[in-house]
Amino acid sequence: MTDTSGDDRRLPPALAELARTPIDYADGEGIDFEPYDAFDSAEATTEWLRQWTGNPELDGNAFRVFGQDGTGGLAALWRVRTGRPLVEQPVVFLSSEGERGVVAGLADHPRVLAATAAHRAPDRLARHLVAVADALAPLLPSVLPLGDEKPSAAHRARLALAEAAGTVLAGGLSLLGIDAPEHL
Repeated sequence: MTDTSGDDRRLPPALAELARTPIDYADGEGIDFEPYDAFDSAEATTEWLRQWTGNPELDGNAFRVFGQDGTGGLAALWRVRTGRPLVEQPVVFLSSEGERGVVAGLADHPRVLAATAAHRAPDRLARHLVAVADALAPLLPSVLPLGDEKPSAAHRARLALAEAAGTVLAGGLSLLGIDAPEHL
């Protein structure tokens, strides 16, 4: 179990295995992801986060960056669950184009479902679905290519995120007794 305290930069076993696994980009038709052999330093993460947000006060120590896509977007574990092991922290994607948060919301879905059932609190699920939808909304205009633009790996990744979020939203609405529309 990898602790969340301190400045431990060792990859958890699953991420270490991912770093050793060859990933085939296949000239843009494969997986557009480069896993890192180690987490980025706190300094490198802080510098990137400050440039990304334009906020010179931010500290990137809460993030453990473990890879990037071809556009420079970063995949990271976000250390927000105090006292919990690193492997139980949400995964976030901080896109070079501004998308963020959708992966974290989707990763939290099983935990939210369990808490909703355990506490008989459908309001938890409803709030979670709103958060997923809010995180997805800014991503939707850039999911598909425009005009003659050739679909890229980034488009395919955004489409996969949108489809996953749609599945979570439709399933969650169904659990709440609400019929989801076939399409928007």
